[in-house]
Amino acid sequence: MLVVSNLEYGGAQRQVVELANHLDPAQFDVRICSLSSYVPLADDLRRRDQLHVITKQFKFDATVVPRLARLLRRSRTDVVQSYLFDADIAAFLAGRLAGCALVVGSERNANYVMKKRQVMLYRWTRPCVDMLIANSHAGAEFNQRVVGYPSSRYRVVHNGVDTGRFAPAAADAMRGELGIAHDAVVALYSGNMGAKQGLELLAPLAASFENDPNVHFLFCGDGAFRPTLESLVSGHSNVTLLALQPLDRLNDLLNAADIHLLPQRAGAADLVMPSKLTGMLSSGRPVIATADPGTQVARVVAGEFPSQACGLVVPAEEPAALHAAVERLIADSALRTQLGANARCHAVRNLGKQQVLEQFERDLEGLVSAIR
Repeated sequence: MLVVSNLEYGGAQRQVVELANHLDPAQFDVRICSLSSYVPLADDLRRRDQLHVITKQFKFDATVVPRLARLLRRSRTDVVQSYLFDADIAAFLAGRLAGCALVVGSERNANYVMKKRQVMLYRWTRPCVDMLIANSHAGAEFNQRVVGYPSSRYRVVHNGVDTGRFAPAAADAMRGELGIAHDAVVALYSGNMGAKQGLELLAPLAASFENDPNVHFLFCGDGAFRPTLESLVSGHSNVTLLALQPLDRLNDLLNAADIHLLPQRAGAADLVMPSKLTGMLSSGRPVIATADPGTQVARVVAGEFPSQACGLVVPAEEPAALHAAVERLIADSALRTQLGANARCHAVRNLGKQQVLEQFERDLEGLVSAIR
């Protein structure tokens, strides 16, 4: 049972859907439990009957724990794994109440600030947790510093991408639908439009190219910053603003671009590689990232790992540097092609979904066998 706070269009939620759809059905009967009725990603599940919803009546609804425990017992769940804070605490307690063989937590970020109550509850529920799966070594190290599980309880399984589903393709269909010229150079941001994403750079960036009819910006997402961004780009003829797209349209959207934008604030860049970056790389398009040195984003895009650059890295919160990077890729189609080919090669060799699933399965199988 994969327990998650909701099934909105987010990286953790997409990971849950990927696991539910692709874990070996001969070994795992996978179910999902959402603690919210907001489940737009449920449309991407291969089996809708896999999904259960236990809705919280209010923010600190403690009845979620016994209701989830009843579901785990009724479905004879062996392994419960959780994603995101409220799902973590509920699943840790419910998993123990239900007598599950294995209770698993997740860490998908690093070097962020946890609220005091979150740290307190994570430490209080430590005895309930058998294993924690992080999507980076930095995330595992951060979680151990803050929460304090023994090092033997951590496993690292990096974010993966379906390189068959997310692959280079023609841009014409999506561009035609959006009314964007087929020969324009398109720069895309797609993902969460939260207040902490560094998206305040996007509007002035688009404005700086407004007099160039061959350049178009495509901003796609939802979140707290979207109304502000919508107001800032209002009247800009070189900007198209879209809501987040469902999974079956995401590859067309990624391929409608020539350049992918990954802005982040100074000091806020995580040491992990975001799920959205794996999709960008797999689509075979170059990435321009604002990232702090040493972060996973900077290392991958600049070419420290892998050995060939997949794009350009510029300092965060420096509009002139971001403009110069976009201008450079607009002017040099050969460089765009080469960086995009490097990105695709890295995704296929190192980020394939099957590699990630196999490692995940091995970790679960080994721990369940040990406990039993």
